[in-house]
Amino acid sequence: MTAAAAAGVVLLVAGCGSNGGSDKGGSSAGAGGSSAGSTAGGGAGTGGDEALTADDVKQEIETAATGAGFVQAATGDQVPPGLEKCMVSWSAEAKKAADPKKSYTDTVAALGKESWKTDKTFSQSGSTITSLSKGGWQLKASDHSAGVLKLVMFIATDTSPACEALFKADLEKSKQ
Repeated sequence: MTAAAAAGVVLLVAGCGSNGGSDKGGSSAGAGGSSAGSTAGGGAGTGGDEALTADDVKQEIETAATGAGFVQAATGDQVPPGLEKCMVSWSAEAKKAADPKKSYTDTVAALGKESWKTDKTFSQSGSTITSLSKGGWQLKASDHSAGVLKLVMFIATDTSPACEALFKADLEKSKQ
């Protein structure tokens, strides 16, 4: 439940950035700042013929984040049941990092070295949200560590038609 709520916050805030954020790293015409299905066919990985799995994505995020000085939050964010192959959520204990802003920047840079393409970066009021893509996955990296909240999280979604259908079904189920 926490991951779904956090994803909603990230996607809502990121959506706000689609009209006023700074576009760093290339065109994001199809990437916007909206939900998982925002890139139809975009986000193909650079090199590598194999499709990324949720486990691959989680490992890349974890390696980049821990290498940059983050520790995964003990509570851990749970992905809604049935979406485990389509969504990854990784939250850092920002208060435990020596410099959360630097760790965030270093994590995004490390992901770039793993062929994650930065589509858009949006900063406002001390918060930064970076949209990245790789191999059909969309990743929202968000840093809200400047304020009292101290929240840093990475939420990735698979943009394949199969996963889009699962996300839509989960959304419909939650409306009931």
